[in-house]
Amino acid sequence: MPLKVCIVGSGNWGSAIAKLVGDNAAQLSQFDNVVNMWVFEELISGRKLTEIINTEHENVKYLPGHKLPTNVVAVPELLEAAAGADILVFVVPHQFIGKLCDQLKTTVKKEAFGVSLIKGVDEGPEGLRLISDIIREKLGIQMNVLMGANIANEVADGKFCETTIGSKNKEQGKILKELFQTPNFRITVVEEADTVELCGALKNIVAVGAGFCDGLGFGDNTKAAVIRLGLMEMIAFTKLFCAGPVTSATFLESCGVADLITTCYGGRNRKVGEAFAKTGKVPALHSCVSNMLRGETCHRIHYVSPEPPRAHVNRGNRRPS
Repeated sequence: MPLKVCIVGSGNWGSAIAKLVGDNAAQLSQFDNVVNMWVFEELISGRKLTEIINTEHENVKYLPGHKLPTNVVAVPELLEAAAGADILVFVVPHQFIGKLCDQLKTTVKKEAFGVSLIKGVDEGPEGLRLISDIIREKLGIQMNVLMGANIANEVADGKFCETTIGSKNKEQGKILKELFQTPNFRITVVEEADTVELCGALKNIVAVGAGFCDGLGFGDNTKAAVIRLGLMEMIAFTKLFCAGPVTSATFLESCGVADLITTCYGGRNRKVGEAFAKTGKVPALHSCVSNMLRGETCHRIHYVSPEPPRAHVNRGNRRPS
């Protein structure tokens, strides 16, 4: 039987991924031709967003100017969208994932598996929690992750990029690679799924520091140092957090250094750091965090690790403190 795919989320990144998945599902016999995409219903100029997507095949609010495959069907009801799905693609803001999973508990097939494209972390009674762990615990399904230097509009434009799938199950990793990969969206599958997922969250913190450099006019040399030191701290934190093996090779994949560079030179995280550095006012930071970043990952990491490993530049030499 062909594998049925449901995309849980329809924002900028979710719609871009739907474009790839829809095209592949239509061409590959191992996948069901119809791809359901759960859409939080909104009114756009008096019309339902799902109606617009299903008739004009374009998410005019979150991915305007890009046509979606006709086999991608926008569904406003979450349970209806996920009914019978063999593969669940999660791509929603991470603060909503818990409630969504609570709704899905009675619908998801036991043999289904998922892949999280959500970059972020959460906190629980025992400390830091990966988003994939939350989904796994609530739904009782095996989880994988996809992270990388993937700006949604560029992916939708068909511009070349790479990404990383973290999968502890080789067969699922193979299936997901077939589902997502295109000639211009190249995928590497690695086993260190937790490392891949942490990279997607931790790089946002480093990007804020890179934004400080931009806002203070420190120049490219200093910014490069911040990025390098930030990468070292990402590796150190991941080794402290993960019970399993953590290899430097994973950080050299798209989920690591590539995503870090992309985020440190663009995106909201860099912008919030730059905006605060230019104004020098704490209220401005609160405004930026509220409007552009929300500060979730920084808050979670600080909460669970008030004294994380740090690296400082001292007279040109790196030393731990």
